[in-house]
Amino acid sequence: MSSKVMDLIYWRDTERTGMVFTGLVVGLLSLFQLSIITVVSTVSLAIVCCTIAVRIYYKVLHVLQWGDGKHPFQSYLDLDISLTGEQAVSYMERLIVTTTTAIAAIKRLFFVGSLIDSLKFLFLMYLLTYVGDLFNGLTLLIIAVICLFSLPLFYKQHQAQVDGFLEKVKAHVDNIKDIFHRLFQGGSPTPDPDPAPGGAKPKTK
Repeated sequence: MSSKVMDLIYWRDTERTGMVFTGLVVGLLSLFQLSIITVVSTVSLAIVCCTIAVRIYYKVLHVLQWGDGKHPFQSYLDLDISLTGEQAVSYMERLIVTTTTAIAAIKRLFFVGSLIDSLKFLFLMYLLTYVGDLFNGLTLLIIAVICLFSLPLFYKQHQAQVDGFLEKVKAHVDNIKDIFHRLFQGGSPTPDPDPAPGGAKPKTK
């Protein structure tokens, strides 16, 4: 399953990826004008009409002995999506662990388990108030879909340049974090954990 998702994201099957990407974007754009019930029902109606038409077409070809009568969607019908008992338990355990971890992290942020982390969270929420004024959730979801189908491929094609840029950004961020860390420590400089060998030893009386 994960390999098929990666094939879609990296456009290894251009036709299938184009269909999925276009369908997602058009469906999300439709939600601006229509309710989600209308969009889901209309899309389902269109899909079923197309599949029934194709199925009847292949049936007619088989009756006229112009085709082998093979089901046009047999590969999709044969697709195994069932889960064994062990897989179901494993996925449920992961879901429970992820949920409890998220709740613990949120509790730690809201009740100031770490002052620095809570201040970061406060600043992030403050920025999101401005983002909320500019975009709604649906717009952000559309942007996320576009980024999902474009950024991985862009990174793969320009990996060296992107890595160099990210290293520079990371260096600046580490520098800023170090400044804030010194401020919270009372402005004292960060001690050197590895003094240079052969340095002058302190004088003893």
